[in-house]
Amino acid sequence: MISNTPSLEAVPFSGVSDSAFDLIVVGGGAAAFSAAIHARDLGVKVLMVNNGLPLGGTCVNVGCVPSKFLTEALREYTQSLKPHGRWCSSASTLHYARLIEAKDALVSALRQRNYAEVLETLGNVTYIEGYARFVDARTIQVSNRRFRAERLIIATGARVRIPPIPGLRETKPLTNVTALQIKEPPRAMAVIGGGPLGLEFAQIFHRAGSRVTVVEVAERILPQHDPEVSEALKQILEEEGIIIKAGCQLVQVEQEGNAVRLYDAGGCVAEVEKVLVATGIQANTEELGLEAAGVQLDSKGFVVTDERQETTVAGIYAAGDVTGKMPLETVAAKQGYHAAHNALTGESLTIDYDLVPHAVFTDPQAASVGWTEEHAMRKLGSCWCRTLPLEAVPKAHVIRDLRGLVKLVVHPGTHRILGAHAVAPNAAEIIHVPLFAMRAGFTIEELIDTVHVFPTLAEAWKICAQTFERHMKTMSCCVV
Repeated sequence: MISNTPSLEAVPFSGVSDSAFDLIVVGGGAAAFSAAIHARDLGVKVLMVNNGLPLGGTCVNVGCVPSKFLTEALREYTQSLKPHGRWCSSASTLHYARLIEAKDALVSALRQRNYAEVLETLGNVTYIEGYARFVDARTIQVSNRRFRAERLIIATGARVRIPPIPGLRETKPLTNVTALQIKEPPRAMAVIGGGPLGLEFAQIFHRAGSRVTVVEVAERILPQHDPEVSEALKQILEEEGIIIKAGCQLVQVEQEGNAVRLYDAGGCVAEVEKVLVATGIQANTEELGLEAAGVQLDSKGFVVTDERQETTVAGIYAAGDVTGKMPLETVAAKQGYHAAHNALTGESLTIDYDLVPHAVFTDPQAASVGWTEEHAMRKLGSCWCRTLPLEAVPKAHVIRDLRGLVKLVVHPGTHRILGAHAVAPNAAEIIHVPLFAMRAGFTIEELIDTVHVFPTLAEAWKICAQTFERHMKTMSCCVV
């Protein structure tokens, strides 16, 4: 059980108070901390109320940190089982329960260092734990105390949405939270959802010894990514042994003893021990009393905001996964900063979501930023695009991993880079090369003119850019 009590004395819950603050932040994750820290920097008095979730929110507790730790550990384990030639051989035994213990220790340490100890440095931020509920557009109630501010930020995050498939809830499916707690992988698992979260957990459990089937309702996995990225990663995962059933609409889930069966219209598509759900998120808003404040939700229950992070009620802002906009830790932190800044200064900082990179932490990774080819075709009616197989990159041969590709989407008129996509080892690292090029407004010719280190995976972008001007077969390693 994760403790959510920081090393900070809480405000006592006794009596009724009309204590006034310059800003109230409801939440305790990335968006909330970013907002509180920036508000501290602006010199205002802040109240931060963590609504019952572990301090630090999703990322450090049940998101980026623990899942990526497991991904990396199991990548190392898988590599240790592979023959690497006459000069290197090894055999390893996986102790999964010990791996989970190490994961828990890492989470605990980072939660303490990056959140609890940070709170102690925020002298003008008052932190309390409890369930905040809006009384009106300027007042919240926590237990039997009331607090008031002219500016408030909702940053309560989100949780996994369980789809309304008949019989699914009765099987008590795993989520990203509970999947991280089990000490022994099931013999067989079905992952409902072929997005980033589903694919990451599918590979984690496959490499830990489970027989894994991924069920995706869309016609392809990673339906929001470029189709070439989706297809490349699908082939890699299937070659590894993961079963992928795309275009599969489940109509029933049944449990009989230890067996869970999943059915589409054609019959049983998988029989497993456990089901893991990774089909999107729903906002944590039900207990906030937002109707009392007049804050509007969209059709899916997310808080409606404008580009400044302000809700439909002046003075109330929202940030992070509770808004449903690109639910990433990096975006949550940026939105939290903007919400606090705009609320307290009256300025209008906004996010250009076309310049937000995102990644799928499988092995190899997938990463993207900006437009896909499909998006360019819709917006411009044409696309100047090139795809480079990773086997054309010398460093891929050096590390003996030729799986994947990189792709550039370029404006046919201006030659500026509009989007970049990769499936490659460390794709989440190398995606920053085209990101900075896009942010600087580089043309494809300027990317070609930039000197890269050789040999690196990052120079895949330069090689790909060069294919806009010449065929790969006419280029050597030293071509400029």
